[in-house]
Amino acid sequence: MTPRTQGRTARRALPHRLPLRGRLTLMTTLVFLVLGSGLLLLNWLSAQQLIEENRYLVVPAAPTVPLQPVGPAVPGATAAPAPSHPVGPAPSDTGVTAAATLTPAEAFEDFQDRVLSQVLARSLLLLLVLTALAALLAWWAARRSLHRLTQVTAAARRISTGSTLDGRLGLTGPHDEVRELGDTFDAMLDRLDRSFDAQRQFTAHASHELRTPLTLQRTALEIPLSQGRVPDDLKPALQRALDANARTERLIVSLLTLARGESATHASHPVDLADAARDAMEDLAEEIGATHVCVTAELAPAPVAGDPALLAQIAVNLLANAVRHNDLDGTATITTGTQGASAFLEVANTGPVLDPQQVPALFEPFQRGPGHPGKGFGIGLAVVRAITLSHAGTVTATPRPGGGITVRVTLPVLPAAS
Repeated sequence: MTPRTQGRTARRALPHRLPLRGRLTLMTTLVFLVLGSGLLLLNWLSAQQLIEENRYLVVPAAPTVPLQPVGPAVPGATAAPAPSHPVGPAPSDTGVTAAATLTPAEAFEDFQDRVLSQVLARSLLLLLVLTALAALLAWWAARRSLHRLTQVTAAARRISTGSTLDGRLGLTGPHDEVRELGDTFDAMLDRLDRSFDAQRQFTAHASHELRTPLTLQRTALEIPLSQGRVPDDLKPALQRALDANARTERLIVSLLTLARGESATHASHPVDLADAARDAMEDLAEEIGATHVCVTAELAPAPVAGDPALLAQIAVNLLANAVRHNDLDGTATITTGTQGASAFLEVANTGPVLDPQQVPALFEPFQRGPGHPGKGFGIGLAVVRAITLSHAGTVTATPRPGGGITVRVTLPVLPAAS
């Protein structure tokens, strides 16, 4: 694994990756906190400067004492005798107290420190409160701004998981970037819906138109064979032509079924998947006996609503796929039942070992699994997927460890029986 791949994997594996709403909230809160901290610092420095500039209003200027001129000493003059008592007041305990008190300058410095520390503490408290309030407001604003974008995501997910492309976002509100995104998405869905509908109609019409000449060809080949008017040396060639004709007709029927399953325009009637499984086993009894595949059934009631003919094709195609792509004297199991609000039909079979990466391609038209490339047309699982999606269901395929595959179709259970 390259370092770039490891970096991508690490980024995908981060459990703390925030959604867009959280990132917007965090970014707005950080911006407010940084700007608020800068404003707090400037406010504190400004207060300190203003107090220092107005210092003279509180602390008086120191008094100046005029100096007495001292004349030169006169020779022979005698110094005045020191007074027997001090001129000033006698010392007392009050002098010690006065010496212990702060000078005006020191008192001002203490006052300045107290004021600035209280300003800083209160400003920090206000900053924390306002930061929390800014985070709440940012979260509310981000949620309100991204609410319509959430609607776009929910509608797109609903349309993508549905069976048709007829759903539209239909956003209302101001003509902003989100509204433009929704309108563009609706226009894209319109083009895709028209394209897919044209493709389905072409497949259905072409397949239907091809059946008539194929029927005429088969009749033209069968009549001389049945009347014995074909020489013996030409009979093998005519028989091969009939086999190719029958194979082409089966392919056309499969294409018609695929187009009908993708059209999602079908009637809805109560259907039990267990009955569809029993009918499939009866229809394929001759092929099952020829391949010596042991088929077991575990059929419990699985009531659903849908087109009976299309739902029957699910069971037939899954069981035929399990029989044709199997080992000689292999096994296959078909199971039906309900689980919660869903009904299921599951077919598991032995066979060649499949790579899990090859499984999704098996549901594409004309894709055959390994081991039996000449059997079938590779449309069976594509038909199963198309019919399942048109009935609002899901289909999953899981390779078996010893070889073979397990395909499970899940459909909404019939409401009256839930």
